Amino acid sequence: NPYVWIVRSGFWLPFTSLSASAYFCCLPFRFRLACCCNEPMSIWNYVVTAHKPTNVTHSCVGNFTGSQELNLIIAKCTRIEIHLLTAQGLQPMLDVPIYGRIATLELFRPAGETQDFLFISTERYKFCVLQWDADTAELVTRAMGDVSDRIGRPTDNGQIGIIDPDCRLIGLHLYDGLFKVIPIDNKGQLKEAFNIRLEELQVLDIKFLYGCSKPTIAVLYQDNKDARHVKTYEILLKEKDFGEGPWAQNNLDNGAGLLIPVPMPLGGVIIIGEQTIVYYSGSVFKAIPIRPSIIKAYGRVDADGSRYLLSDHTGMLHLLIITHEKERVTGLKVERLGETSAASTLSYLDNAVVFVGSSYGDSQLIKLNLQPDNKGSYVEVLESFVNLGPIVDLCVVDLERQGQGQVVTCSGAFKDGSLRIVRNGIGINEQASAELQGIKGMWSLRAAFLDTYDTFLVVSFISETRILAMNSEDELEETEIDGFDSEAQTLFCQNALFDQLVQVTASSLRLVDASSRRQLTDWTAPSGISINVATANASQVLLATGGGNLVYLETGRGTLTEVKHAQLEYEISCLDINPVSDNQERTNLAAVGMWTDISVRIFSLPNLEIITKESLGGEIIPRSVLFCAFEGIPYLLCALGDGHLFNFVLDVNSGHLSDRKKISLGTQPITLRTFRSKNATHVFAASDRPTVIYSSNRKLLYSNVNLKEVNHMCPFNSASFPDSLAIGKEGELTIGTIDDIQKLHIRTVPLNEHARRICHQESSRAFAICSAKYSQSLNNMEEMETHYVRLLDDQTFENIASYQLDTYENGCSIISCSFTDDSNQYYCVGTAYALPEENEPSKGRILVFLIEDGKLQLVAEKETKGAVYNLNAFNGKLLAGINQKIQLYKWTLRDDGTRELQSECGHHGHILALYVKSRGDFIVVGDLMKSISLLIYKPEEGAIEERARDYNANWMTAVEILDDDIYLGAENNFNLFTVRKNSDAATDEERSRLEVVGEYHLGEFVNCFRHGSLVMQLPDSEGSQIPAIIFGTVNGVIGVIASLPQEHFHFFHKLQQNLVKVIKGVGGLSHEQWRSFSNERKTVDAKNFLDGDLIESFLDLNRNRMQEISSAMDVTIEELCKRVEELTRLH
Repeated sequence: NPYVWIVRSGFWLPFTSLSASAYFCCLPFRFRLACCCNEPMSIWNYVVTAHKPTNVTHSCVGNFTGSQELNLIIAKCTRIEIHLLTAQGLQPMLDVPIYGRIATLELFRPAGETQDFLFISTERYKFCVLQWDADTAELVTRAMGDVSDRIGRPTDNGQIGIIDPDCRLIGLHLYDGLFKVIPIDNKGQLKEAFNIRLEELQVLDIKFLYGCSKPTIAVLYQDNKDARHVKTYEILLKEKDFGEGPWAQNNLDNGAGLLIPVPMPLGGVIIIGEQTIVYYSGSVFKAIPIRPSIIKAYGRVDADGSRYLLSDHTGMLHLLIITHEKERVTGLKVERLGETSAASTLSYLDNAVVFVGSSYGDSQLIKLNLQPDNKGSYVEVLESFVNLGPIVDLCVVDLERQGQGQVVTCSGAFKDGSLRIVRNGIGINEQASAELQGIKGMWSLRAAFLDTYDTFLVVSFISETRILAMNSEDELEETEIDGFDSEAQTLFCQNALFDQLVQVTASSLRLVDASSRRQLTDWTAPSGISINVATANASQVLLATGGGNLVYLETGRGTLTEVKHAQLEYEISCLDINPVSDNQERTNLAAVGMWTDISVRIFSLPNLEIITKESLGGEIIPRSVLFCAFEGIPYLLCALGDGHLFNFVLDVNSGHLSDRKKISLGTQPITLRTFRSKNATHVFAASDRPTVIYSSNRKLLYSNVNLKEVNHMCPFNSASFPDSLAIGKEGELTIGTIDDIQKLHIRTVPLNEHARRICHQESSRAFAICSAKYSQSLNNMEEMETHYVRLLDDQTFENIASYQLDTYENGCSIISCSFTDDSNQYYCVGTAYALPEENEPSKGRILVFLIEDGKLQLVAEKETKGAVYNLNAFNGKLLAGINQKIQLYKWTLRDDGTRELQSECGHHGHILALYVKSRGDFIVVGDLMKSISLLIYKPEEGAIEERARDYNANWMTAVEILDDDIYLGAENNFNLFTVRKNSDAATDEERSRLEVVGEYHLGEFVNCFRHGSLVMQLPDSEGSQIPAIIFGTVNGVIGVIASLPQEHFHFFHKLQQNLVKVIKGVGGLSHEQWRSFSNERKTVDAKNFLDGDLIESFLDLNRNRMQEISSAMDVTIEELCKRVEELTRLH
């Protein structure tokens, strides 16, 4: 099989891409193709993505969203992203899931069209053609279908999908010996597909040639003697057959693996080998030698095809130039440009800017400079896009000790290997703090209206106002603004035009000169009446006094003018006049929250006439209203006293509200404030669960802030603390910067080597990893691998200690554990000797380390007769999976006081015991080919026996124990399944069988399951009672599997069935088919698993579609939103 699954690396590699030594290292593993609760609960599982796939598998560039718009389209296995190239960089336009694993992605433009269409085919042989609808900003399906054949052997080298340059047909190579043709007529319609027999069975690449009167393909193939050749065929659409092609070229470089067709006027094809690059057109043959390398991706630079970018397996970027005189090719040149991430795809955008998509490291946007930098590189990285894939291993730890899990992943491969620390929510990095009791409000002020930075921080208390400012030592110290009333509580203050400041207290409104700090004028409330609520902008002030009086004033140079007064029927609870139109100095709309009738109203300014009244329902008053604009869309946010938040889309011209949505952010009153971060406006909702509200892809998102209760917040963008926030908590004022605004925060620790296994030890406050370092040998012909056990500090991630393994010795497993009658905490490492001449490792070691003075001390080692694939702490002993055997070791004391591992008992009968988990005396084994088996350890007999097994032939990639009776497995066809132990069955035969109770197609290759949670476990939330498992995949997905109570499961199952009717899959792909468990032997509908991604997309629907589902379910929209929001809190 030309693809090998490297167990130590966790991803697919075509073995043509491996050097001899690296391939031999894979040989031993060549067969690998690629929660605690009440018993019943674990059957009903909810699967949701916490971190979307980031591994870029395909990309292409064209005019997709408009004839004059240049787009970059990126495929990340099961998602598509569409970006627009602008002067500011890449602007995201759409990010949608595809119900399939994307196999091919190509843009094409049928005759008579002004913009490109997108062709996608999936690994399960579905295809679709998509077009952009500019009016709705959505994808429209132009064609769709199924190109599977009932018989046929799927190609080993992956699917090939290509489109004729003249758009006469689409060609697909899906099965050995067959080439499928989908004709395209002159109106751009797809016609019925047909197959043509292809003599060449081991096809490596197929491409259409340019400038041929009949559609013509070039086929790069390997014969049965392992020699490689190129052959061309004409496709005869009428005869549905191949015709003789214009030329053939035999006996190419043994590593030839890639064809690049060259556009007219040059024509012909470039054949990329490992040691040579050849240009051939039937009449012209040019070849040049290159340094031995495996070219993984190419990108065309010029429309005429005279320059190409090539990226090799080490991430080195080269420029290939075809030299030519007019239309005659005279030679080839290769220039080295510099290093990027190891590329899976290259797309040249414009103006020397290139998108480098990577499966092994972060994807990048790079610029190619005309002059090299001081390291000789022409490559400048403009932007990096985080990629967690492939996640080979992960552990869940609470590093901050706040009751919130963080996931630390072994991510990337080869030189792009790294650790990633992933946590939910947004962190505040504290810069300064002071003890201050009883804060009632905070505002920042600038010394002049046009200043960039804030100077003053106004802090209000129940009977006084204090003003803080930064001094020359970058410390906050108290200062005075003479014109302010410091003996009263400030209700609001604001910078006004003409370098003036506004302060509102219960008795008056003051206008103060910002430079002299003296009062210019004031407006006093009538005697016996106090101001309750106030708001202002640069030129307008709105006040509410007792008895429902609304007063509107305007500020001029040194003047305050009362413009309008209105008497409302109820008391006013909150106000806002924040401008959201282009004019940031004034607005013609005011938002007013009301007591008694619990409503929010929009009034016009300056005449205070009511435009809109929206009743909020319930008995809880609105406590904070805010106009704000996200991504250019104006909204009104309205927060209640019980932690609920309404959001409405606002029509600025008419003042009307639409698309009402309600979400629960906490349980206490919320105050809303805007702040800026990275040139975008966000909203901070201060309450018992502080939240940042932001927008992505025109959708409002809510991300919790990693702080306990926050009472008040205001932006404080001072020269010493740019882009900071001032945060008032119980008894404390903190100034800090905010992390990047996103739901998950990811920190990268680059290792420049490949981390393969990780564990954490609380006592030594450290992570231990097994890693592989790759380097070129002296003659540069061969890659060398050196394997290490490394110890990293769990806060700084600095390398504390290292232990180098023997030559050919690989680290396969690592755990932290303790033993019976020994108080020490040890690290145990399982290894394998991957000797070049062996198919399976015949020996390995178990190494036991103790941390002494920050060093790894080897205190014991045990030789094994095979690879130690896994280790488990087992009732004070050590349980190991070694090749086909499960072995139990006890920790014994020798006469000389040293300790050793002594074999106690074992269990044979596996093909390869790759994954082992234990609980009590039960042991669950995930086998290479024989699915899941359940063993039991009998201490009194000192034996391990098989209790039950799943008799299906699943090739396992991970296992986990959900509870005493239910076990979870992932297998190499991207499926999940659960099995149940039948303890109560009547016969021995039934008891010996693990019954399959759940099946689901995840569409992701899972490498590890771990118990744990990404979210803060709050005692009052339902989510904290739900057990969860976190998983990591080859595509960089972090997912959560949560076990739901039965009644919850059935409710959400009904919701899912209704959502499938309303939300149609992109390209007409079926959700039901996508989620059906499918392998070589069977395809069955998903059961006892729910698709959380689909269910949570309910919150993104517009009001009408929500109403449709609400009616079908006979449940109110509010109740549906509330229940789905509870699920979103699981991740």
